[in-house]
Amino acid sequence: MTITAKQIADLRARTGIGMMECKKALEEADGDQEKAIEVLRKRGMAKAAKRSERETKNGIVDSYIHGNGKIGVMVEVLAETDFVAQNEEFKAFAHDIALHIAAMNPKYIAKEDVPADIVEKEKALFVEEVKALGKPAEIAEKIAEGKINKFLDEICLLGQPFVKDQTKTVGDLLTDLTAKIGEKIVVGRFCRYEIGE
Repeated sequence: MTITAKQIADLRARTGIGMMECKKALEEADGDQEKAIEVLRKRGMAKAAKRSERETKNGIVDSYIHGNGKIGVMVEVLAETDFVAQNEEFKAFAHDIALHIAAMNPKYIAKEDVPADIVEKEKALFVEEVKALGKPAEIAEKIAEGKINKFLDEICLLGQPFVKDQTKTVGDLLTDLTAKIGEKIVVGRFCRYEIGE
């Protein structure tokens, strides 16, 4: 199948990824835009994994104050170079993350950050809950495992559906931006304040 310049330009406009990468993805997906986007996302994840060992010593601290002044967030988003940290898309991402934190109130950045005792306590509660329904122990364990993964997604920033686009998680957005910019990007830390909490 021949891929047209218009198809490549359309995919580039939708993803912001380079022309050659878009062309390769379209060829792999037989010209299907949606499949090509999936191909690019998978490649982005692979590229992000390759970059995971790189150091992130540059970045920005962004803030968001909710309109009524009752919620405030500060978030640190890091990149490998100062050049990327000054990129408008990077800054917009940091601001969107601050807004998301204000709205969704995550407790941790990633599942790995949740203390083991909290995970074990929740898992034990889920196992007991499922056993109370009369399920055998091995089935209760599997159901509890699914419930604990859902619980972790709910309390961890990277697992939460993005507040502005529920079809993607915050982790998906981070992976997409890493693939697009070509550098390792991480959410370093955040702090959320709410009146009365």
